[in-house]
Amino acid sequence: MITLFFWLLLILLGYLLGSVPMSYLVARAKGVDLRQQGTQQVGGGNLWRMTSWKLALPIGIFDFAKGALMVWLAALLGLTIAQQMVVGLAVIIGHNWPIFLRFHGGRGVGTLIGIFTILPLINDMTIWPTTAFWSILIVGRLVLGSSPLPVLAGIIAAPVLSAVFREPVGVTLGFIAIALIIVLKRLTAQPPVADNKISTGELMLNRFLLDRDIRDKKLWMYRKPSAITRQGPWED
Repeated sequence: MITLFFWLLLILLGYLLGSVPMSYLVARAKGVDLRQQGTQQVGGGNLWRMTSWKLALPIGIFDFAKGALMVWLAALLGLTIAQQMVVGLAVIIGHNWPIFLRFHGGRGVGTLIGIFTILPLINDMTIWPTTAFWSILIVGRLVLGSSPLPVLAGIIAAPVLSAVFREPVGVTLGFIAIALIIVLKRLTAQPPVADNKISTGELMLNRFLLDRDIRDKKLWMYRKPSAITRQGPWED
């Protein structure tokens, strides 16, 4: 009963910590509203592009640390790996749909990386899901020059390898749940721009694969809401 209480408490605390919109607060201090500029997402990447790396880097560390911290606290309290992952999932949900910003948040990738990194360090589990995620992310970034596809491939590889190496079902399901939350945020990031003429199918495919509505990367990342038009072949 005590364990259940602490688990539920950590889930709530994880969501609230994840909801702290540090990127938004730092940007607003510089007169920038991330919800209205660039990708319009309240995350470290948009903060980096709309302000500077000097502001975004510590925020990225914060996003990484808040996921890792809550998972570590869950482990200290004796919760199982699966329960730790649920706590981590609550942090990601808080980051993506923060209660303090009317549920308009970021993508949760930095927090996801923190969770994936710490799990094998504090638990008796295979390192291969985390290793595969990091490898795909780094190589994909170097080859493609962008992270959306590598992140997608990495979060898909994690539960597959968890199942292959016969981790407990709860652990594999935890990886699947995290992947689904990241994908759900991509697909529902924001309503389509009014003058966006692409079809719903193309819009969803762009969001799923490229994590944006259109194929022109630079136009999307530095866009004004009225600047979105139908695009030609994919550019990334």
